[in-house]
Amino acid sequence: MGRGPTAGCGATDRNRGIVPVIECREDHLLAQTERPLTQESLARACRVLVGRDPHLDASFRAHGAPPLWKRRPGFRTLVQIVLEQQVSLASGRATLKRIEAAFGRITADRLARAGEEGLRSVGVTRQKARYCALLAQANQTGELNLRQVSRSPDREAMISLTGFKGIGPWTAEVYLLMALGRPDVWPAGDLALAKAIQAVKRLPERPDEEAMRALARPWRPFRAVAARMLWHDYLQRDRRVQVG
Repeated sequence: MGRGPTAGCGATDRNRGIVPVIECREDHLLAQTERPLTQESLARACRVLVGRDPHLDASFRAHGAPPLWKRRPGFRTLVQIVLEQQVSLASGRATLKRIEAAFGRITADRLARAGEEGLRSVGVTRQKARYCALLAQANQTGELNLRQVSRSPDREAMISLTGFKGIGPWTAEVYLLMALGRPDVWPAGDLALAKAIQAVKRLPERPDEEAMRALARPWRPFRAVAARMLWHDYLQRDRRVQVG
């Protein structure tokens, strides 16, 4: 960014086949403010992306616009994302339901009272029980301040979240993407996203995280919208999976 707007969003150098990553004025404004995505801005960003990338255009024509998949910001959503680490979303949701059946709707106070052993008793893995208990304690003391995170730019929010045990880049990125609605977050380590991009771009093998970041570069500052489009495509290929 900082190189000025192009003549049109997603304009393409047809002679050389280059899709420039210089943003139009609308892109630049949204990226600067990091305002949460809405249905309107999601639709607008989709139009920008399909003008830039023929593979996303083909997916969009086949499946339409993706859902917003908005989650409520706060401690409960952060815990849910922790529970979803390295398992299916269905498995993460099932664990969340067991916790809430035993202890009530998730709050930091309730998880702190339950403790690691209480969480283990309802089927939470030892490692995740430890993470959840530590996050509950940090939230109680104010060390984990999710309101402050919500007001921070992406980079600062990532640094803040990943400073806590149990929150790696994927967890922080998914929280920023789904709970805070940030438009340019890209969870490069997401397995479903890697499968989707392999299928949509017809790649011979699944891209690793470094390749994922490189492939997403032309989609800035709407990489979170591209992620939704790709997840949407993935769900149409495998309807047994749900996102959100």
